[in-house]
Amino acid sequence: MANSSGPHLSLWNQALGTVPDEVWQRKDLQTLVLAGNDLAEVSKRIGDLRHLRMLDLGHNRLRRIPDSLGDLQGLTDFLYLHDNELIELPASLMRLERLRYLNISENAFEVLPEAVTGMVGLIELRATDNRLTQLPPSISRLTRLRELHVRNNRLTTLPEDVAALRELRQIDLRGNPIASLPKSLLTLPRLEKIDLRWATTLDVPAWLADLEARGCVVYL
Repeated sequence: MANSSGPHLSLWNQALGTVPDEVWQRKDLQTLVLAGNDLAEVSKRIGDLRHLRMLDLGHNRLRRIPDSLGDLQGLTDFLYLHDNELIELPASLMRLERLRYLNISENAFEVLPEAVTGMVGLIELRATDNRLTQLPPSISRLTRLRELHVRNNRLTTLPEDVAALRELRQIDLRGNPIASLPKSLLTLPRLEKIDLRWATTLDVPAWLADLEARGCVVYL
């Protein structure tokens, strides 16, 4: 099996079409890369890989994720689901409370799945290049989040609930039809950068100058 070393297996860009059964027997795996394999589905047996810390399912044709993925509660490092055809995620993924990095970019999400806001350990969330029109109030649960990347969506504002994201350092809003921003952004003590480039619809609020005065970089 290609690029296998101990508990680490990479089958990146092998044009497999389907995942070989022997992968699901590797219950010692800590990292598994299945990106770039033209996968239309993933077996529910993925839930048996209880030692996984990193999983890469990016660059495939997935339209759904098996509920059993929520059984991987040891998944702490990275989960890549980008560049697929996803419109929703199973509620079971809410159990991934220790996951620190999630990438769901380049899919077809119109709403941010509630499962994502249950991943309370997230430090970085990438949801760029989707069809999001708003972020849910429940985003306030992501109190450890440091980076929020939502470039190239359909957001017109952010919820006031972002005030709960006290660890937030960076917000990337480029390419959204942003019309207004909540003043609660001023209350985020660690905010270092907010990127609003290509957001030509924004009525720039005067209080953004206050953010800049305290050292936050604002790109317009």
